Amino acid sequence: MAKELAIQTRGLTKRFERHLAVNDLDLQIPMGEVYGLIGPNGAGKTTLLRMLATIEEPTKGEIYINGEAVSRDHTNPKIKQRLGYLPDDFPLYDDLTVWDYLDYFARLYYLREPRRTQRIYEVLEIVQLTQKRNHLISTLSRGMKQRLSLGRTIIHEPLLLFLDEPVSGLDPIARMQFREIIKSLHEAGMTIVISSHVLSDLEDFCSYIGIMELGYLVESASIQDLYKRLSVQHLFISTLGKMDILIGELKHHPGVESWEVLPGKQQVKVQFSGTEKDAAMLLRSLISAEVPLSEFNRIQENLESIFLKLGHKQAS
Repeated sequence: MAKELAIQTRGLTKRFERHLAVNDLDLQIPMGEVYGLIGPNGAGKTTLLRMLATIEEPTKGEIYINGEAVSRDHTNPKIKQRLGYLPDDFPLYDDLTVWDYLDYFARLYYLREPRRTQRIYEVLEIVQLTQKRNHLISTLSRGMKQRLSLGRTIIHEPLLLFLDEPVSGLDPIARMQFREIIKSLHEAGMTIVISSHVLSDLEDFCSYIGIMELGYLVESASIQDLYKRLSVQHLFISTLGKMDILIGELKHHPGVESWEVLPGKQQVKVQFSGTEKDAAMLLRSLISAEVPLSEFNRIQENLESIFLKLGHKQAS
């Protein structure tokens, strides 16, 4: 049974004078998924996120949030209460403490006591800043400041979260901490749309991927489907015996598309179209045939490789 849609757009377009930032974009994002938005600079990712977050008004087209149309005359303000948006340059108030900062935004969203204090404690726990609640923002590291910005974004318990380059400029440890927070929000049932140039992070927690170029959405699919259609996998197999025997066995396996003997090594690079289970069956058959193996390694092209291939095709 298909999931209900958290976000749907039809013919979404945004033009800035002579520049067409987003062009006739149709998008569908199921509820409870993490949707990664990737593309080169200037592809239209930020403009799309701003329109979905109801900050930027489309030139034309329709946006539906949880099945409800977003009106341009602002007659449905309750939709905004379900949204959280973290831009890539959101300013912080360095002279406030962490607690006062979150309390300020909680009041803007009309959270009343005792719920307001309870929610601030909940958010501090989520973004791992409980021990820093009485510290001035000016004393926080960059990673802590970014987690605090995320805390501000979720203080009102939104159903949909839009994140624009949230890990830009963070060190590996801070990125790992941020990834774990995103995973916990996803597990809690939140729908998340995130744009990032750090594709290895998106691979870690995204369930869907959209690829934008020149204002167009050139790909939108589950990450499993994307790998299945566009990712090439290779097997690196080394033997201590004769190479001819190994190649003779490979010829009989239906998942083996082609092979290449690597120069100077007792190793074959195999282009393989089978599943992980098929690779295990191939390994079992080679062992049964008493081929003396010293290495059997399966490597699949990652999201960055897929993106670079598609980008090259689009540019061509």
